[in-house]
Amino acid sequence: MASRIVPLFLLLLLVGIHTQLWTGRGSVAHVQELRQQIAKQQAANALARATNEHLAAEVSDLKSGLETVEEKARSELGMVKPGEIYVQVVRPPQR
Repeated sequence: MASRIVPLFLLLLLVGIHTQLWTGRGSVAHVQELRQQIAKQQAANALARATNEHLAAEVSDLKSGLETVEEKARSELGMVKPGEIYVQVVRPPQR
């Protein structure tokens, strides 16, 4: 009787380990899902890093020269210098 308990116990242990490997935390599917999440997060981080670098360059330009400030004022705020004439061309909506 004792000789049957040991193999049965080992078999149950093996089944438990395989169940954990394929369905539990740390399973093959779970690890694959985590790898996909890491890849998505790295892509988002790269995009955020590029945006931050662009904004840092823009801040540096704004701090260093008046040309950038003037360009922003003209394009975003519609400001003009004294003596200049502002002309806005509006196209009719296309059908």
